[in-house]
Amino acid sequence: MAKVKLKEFAFARSGDKGDGSNVGVFVTNAKDYALIREQVTVARVKRHFHAICKGEVTRYEAPNMLALNFLLRDSLGGGGSESLKTDAQGKSHGLALLEMEVER
Repeated sequence: MAKVKLKEFAFARSGDKGDGSNVGVFVTNAKDYALIREQVTVARVKRHFHAICKGEVTRYEAPNMLALNFLLRDSLGGGGSESLKTDAQGKSHGLALLEMEVER
């Protein structure tokens, strides 16, 4: 097995949910879904976003879509028009998650 970034085989979408960001990561086959299900854990995502995610991380599984969805609470500095962050809607958080390395 080699270390690779998620961006080598997955894609992501993200956006705001109030003061939290919603990050979905998707793959195209069952083998890769099993891999991300095992390796892209709440603890790893929390650590990956340690600089911006001040609240808890919740993971939702969507096996019918070969996807995982993460809610990063307290990651947008108040969200929307309240935030002074450059990305107050969390649109770049999906791309940031794709930088995470996994064993593949």
